[in-house]
Amino acid sequence: MSRRQVLRGNGLPEHPQPFPPAVRISNMVYSSAIGGYEPGNGDLPDDMEAQVRNAFIHMRTVMTMAGGSLDDVAKVVVYLADRDDRSFVNPEWKAAFPEEDDRPVRHTVVKSLPGGMRIQLEFTGVLAG
Repeated sequence: MSRRQVLRGNGLPEHPQPFPPAVRISNMVYSSAIGGYEPGNGDLPDDMEAQVRNAFIHMRTVMTMAGGSLDDVAKVVVYLADRDDRSFVNPEWKAAFPEEDDRPVRHTVVKSLPGGMRIQLEFTGVLAG
């Protein structure tokens, strides 16, 4: 049996490349870059607010599937197609991590994203005991 638990399904977007959306190894959770696709049908909304909301939903889903929660997220890298879109990310960030002194670290990178994506999240979680 593999020690790597692949995390997929439950509305998580699948990549066209041969790797899963996320994996758990021991108490560590690692995601690939996860975009803002609609959990129900996999469509990519045009508006940024919906893409951001969906990306955070996917992060919650991954952490739940791994046996944790957003409380276990240690680091998030936010990839944006446009730096000005941070204004859409920050409200969702504060809603997901409301305690100012209990938030994961975050790094934002501006880069060209494929296929109409305007945001991707890549994160690492550390599950408690």
